[in-house]
Amino acid sequence: MPKTYYSGLVGDVGGTNARFALIDAEGRVRHLHVYPAKEYASLNDVIADYLKRTMGYKHPPRAVIAVAGPVLDGEIEFTNLNWQVSEGEILAQFEFEAVKLINDFAGQALACPLLEPQELRTIGPKLYGADGCPMVVLGPGTGFGVAALARSDRRDVAIPTEGGHAAFAPCDEVEIEVWARLKALHGRVSIERLLSGRGLFELYKALGEIDGLETPLADERLVMDAAGKGDALAGRTLDRFSGFLGAVAGDLALTFGARGGVFISGGIAPRMADRLDNGTFRARFEDKGRLRSYMELIPTSLVTHPYPALIGGARELEMMERL
Repeated sequence: MPKTYYSGLVGDVGGTNARFALIDAEGRVRHLHVYPAKEYASLNDVIADYLKRTMGYKHPPRAVIAVAGPVLDGEIEFTNLNWQVSEGEILAQFEFEAVKLINDFAGQALACPLLEPQELRTIGPKLYGADGCPMVVLGPGTGFGVAALARSDRRDVAIPTEGGHAAFAPCDEVEIEVWARLKALHGRVSIERLLSGRGLFELYKALGEIDGLETPLADERLVMDAAGKGDALAGRTLDRFSGFLGAVAGDLALTFGARGGVFISGGIAPRMADRLDNGTFRARFEDKGRLRSYMELIPTSLVTHPYPALIGGARELEMMERL
């Protein structure tokens, strides 16, 4: 029986998990394995373990690895993980023909046009994106990721950004109070200070302080669990978080002219899908003053595919093969 040919290795490395898979000749994702990133001293250690596990120290010709942070001249120093990585070091250790590091949300942006309807959940009205127009993907997890996709007849081009580190803009008196408390703690208040796992927990604490309530829950996971069980403060926290997310998603749609659609991803949003669909997210998304009618035509979707950055990595591999 002939051995399976693999065209490349793809990875998706965030602040919490590192996912790796092989791409076969038909472009399918095979042999997915998830690693707890903080249990490894370096990315190369994870790659070595994965290749040994799946191929016995052999390797495919190319690798595309999506990473959580800005890739500068083929190198990255992770924002939320104590690793430094370069394409050159990976090439030297594993002798691939080619290696490319891409931003993790850029990988997700490449995947967005390929996602099937069953891999998305519509948030708000069912709309269809304008053909050939830019798309945006964003989402909270360990941090807050943002990328856009520029589209043309020749090829799609992912635009990685560090939009999560743009300034947070409060929109009402409660949000001004939240902003003031976070400013006292951190100085400058970025979007990521609120729209992240840690940000969700700090939002819970801030709202409790504003209302003079006890905040006994110890982390964001407990806040999400408590909201599902009817805890009033935890529920208000998730509703306010959904509103923040909708407002930021709308700002990014305006910034990139993303009439092709806005996609919500990351580790947190799929766990609060019903909360996002209760109207707060979409109301804040559309609430852009004179541009409301523009926003009302842009579809918003929650990505339910479990590993979109790997799909985007496979697409990048295909483009590398054509060069």
